[in-house]
Amino acid sequence: MEKDKTKFNKEISTERGQSRPASNGMIDFSKFEKKVGVKFKDKGLLKQAFVHRSYINENPKVGINHNERLEFLGDAVLQLVVTDYLYKKYTDKDEGDLTSYRASLVNANTISDIAAKLGMNEYLLLSKGEAKDTGKARQYILANVFESFVGALYLDQGYDKAEKFIAKCLFGEIEEIIEKGLYKDAKSLVQEKAQEYAFVTPAYKVIKQTGPDHDRLFTVGIYFGDEPVAEGTGKSKQEAEQKAAQNALVAKKWNK
Repeated sequence: MEKDKTKFNKEISTERGQSRPASNGMIDFSKFEKKVGVKFKDKGLLKQAFVHRSYINENPKVGINHNERLEFLGDAVLQLVVTDYLYKKYTDKDEGDLTSYRASLVNANTISDIAAKLGMNEYLLLSKGEAKDTGKARQYILANVFESFVGALYLDQGYDKAEKFIAKCLFGEIEEIIEKGLYKDAKSLVQEKAQEYAFVTPAYKVIKQTGPDHDRLFTVGIYFGDEPVAEGTGKSKQEAEQKAAQNALVAKKWNK
């Protein structure tokens, strides 16, 4: 599996170039198709996978929909493909372990990194404002685009093609995730460590909320008593708390 991961990383360049707002949506996706080894029958469906809602708001007459419905579909396909793979590969693991493995493979951090390696960042159709943001918001946009691309591929060429694409991109990651214990619940682990070494129970507090209702981002701080230890950002409070817990483990050097 490590060999497969190395092969994938060699085949797919790690270009992370800045995306640009495309005022007329005229982006040539043929290079991207060649890079990922997939040729779409419906080019409009491929393009739609990269269209962020903000682009439509800024260009209402462009004549194409944003990618949120494709993202919804792609998320379901991604979950099924990964679940099936883990169920068959780890026959000795119980439901709890398999659920943790799956969550580690399909979370925003993992799939946004894969999307960046695939060069998806270069093909995003964003508003001028969104195109300037390269922080956490961009990470979630990339994760969503990966899912919408999976949804588009499923509609264009069926389940088998979508499965092969996901396998090539993701399955090589699982060995490292298990070896390094990255699948473990960060909140539970940081609580155990904090009680053992700092004699406190961690507390979480929402520091700020940004973005519109349909695309809200939460920033949560984790505290040991009055001591602020770390922060985390996510599309839900729960996700932000998990990220804050992960960052706290790193800050306290409890992730070794």
